[in-house]
Amino acid sequence: MTLLLVAMTKAFLLPVLVFVWIATISVLHGFMNLGWTARGSSDGASLVQIGFLPVTCHLTCPVTDFIRRETRGSGLFQPIKFNSWPELKEAFLARKTQATFLLAPMAIALREQGVPIKIVYLGHRDGTAVVVHRESSIRNFSDLRGKTIAVPNRFSNQRLLIFRALRDAGVPISEVNLVEMPPPDMPAALSVKAVDAICSGEPFMGQAELDGYGRVLALTKDMWPGFISCVLAVHEDLIQEQRPLVQEMVDGIAASGLWIDKSADNREQAADFVAKNYYHQNPRLLAYVLSKPADRVTYSSLNLVRENFREIEELGKLSGILSGKASFDDYTDTSFNPKPDSIKAPDFVYDK
Repeated sequence: MTLLLVAMTKAFLLPVLVFVWIATISVLHGFMNLGWTARGSSDGASLVQIGFLPVTCHLTCPVTDFIRRETRGSGLFQPIKFNSWPELKEAFLARKTQATFLLAPMAIALREQGVPIKIVYLGHRDGTAVVVHRESSIRNFSDLRGKTIAVPNRFSNQRLLIFRALRDAGVPISEVNLVEMPPPDMPAALSVKAVDAICSGEPFMGQAELDGYGRVLALTKDMWPGFISCVLAVHEDLIQEQRPLVQEMVDGIAASGLWIDKSADNREQAADFVAKNYYHQNPRLLAYVLSKPADRVTYSSLNLVRENFREIEELGKLSGILSGKASFDDYTDTSFNPKPDSIKAPDFVYDK
């Protein structure tokens, strides 16, 4: 009889425990990846969902969301956090997001493949570094001959950056070993010398510096001034159906960019509330890459300019990821570029 009761108890408890486990995982997923921690959240289903990664290239997304919710009590859009480029891209292609921050070459390649995508604004300028081990003898790009270099993705501008730097140094790309690696894994790989150099958007390059084993070989602001890694892209039908909303999103992101660049205090505030509420990282890391130096990554002058994409197109064809089928006018919509002096930084102070 006792054994029977024990068996019945186990039979009852098992599905209950399974249910609790699934519910817990679902709640954690919501807090970590779906922005449930955003204050003053309104019905996310009624908002355009924008995909982003926890990188400084996408910082204007959470900053815009946070400031708007704090000042107006509701969001302009629903930021959706992803942890990898494939996840981010596939969610956009499956229309789980209506807009997304995306690698510029990837967005162009998707347009070449017939995807109805339009770039409507930039995400940032600069914000990428090439980092080697502190004990490495590598002092310039010529020293990378025969070395292994980690880049985020075949369609990343960081890969094109390496092509450009090696070309300028007279090193054939065939004489280095380029490997694709998720940016969060790069610092650990460098620390154990599994690779000789790493290159991605921040804050992961700064992590290697803060941990003491990384040394910056070059910052994009010095080797490719005005460097663009990520852009804001939308489905073309969103423009056709909700043009005013797309303009409002662009204007909001432009204003947030001005706010970030306005002062060192604003950058420190952004590092704190974004790290805690959206990226789930140590605020010290974001604060470091937003200040060492202050122009390591910038968020002003984000209008789409044809000349900025000319070299991306050329390097994309050289590296074999672009065919040249799509022109600047095909993959962008410059009509959303804010007019000069039409955007002002919000008057916002973060109250911790």
